[in-house]
Amino acid sequence: MDLTETVRTAAAVVLVEGISDRIALETAAVRQGRDLAAERVVILPIGGAHAITRSLAELGPVAGRVRLAGMCDLREERIFRRDFFLTVCVNDLEEELIRAAGPAAIEALFAAEGDLRLFHLFQSQPAWRGRDLEAQIYRFVRSSSRRNLRYARLLVETAATLPRPLDDLLAWAGGPVT
Repeated sequence: MDLTETVRTAAAVVLVEGISDRIALETAAVRQGRDLAAERVVILPIGGAHAITRSLAELGPVAGRVRLAGMCDLREERIFRRDFFLTVCVNDLEEELIRAAGPAAIEALFAAEGDLRLFHLFQSQPAWRGRDLEAQIYRFVRSSSRRNLRYARLLVETAATLPRPLDDLLAWAGGPVT
């Protein structure tokens, strides 16, 4: 993580585990009519929860003068827990997004994106045949890093309501623009 001018002039920094988390949070902000850049809110993907200590050290003096928050998966909470606002996904953000959008809407999204045939092929694999639909969707979305990054945005746009972790972080960052 480079301490760019953007981070040095930030009012708030949100540390997230990965790029798909950043994409989802930025998309959620747009969905609420927010301009995080104008609000000087910077979202930093740190490369996994285990990088939290290193990332905070790299922030150095910036960490002492900006508001800090973080978002992590449930299994990483004990690693990520620090003295800043933290929201935890149960079990991870992709699962939160799948629940918020619902399987029917996601299958329609797969169709619109040209991925429904691939999803059906995935479902027919012996390891996934007969498994829970949400588990199949989760694994299909996560089976490719490109797909995971693309669907981070699309699932936020498809969800009827924002998952609690995204909504909580945006509220922390200043609430919706009125």
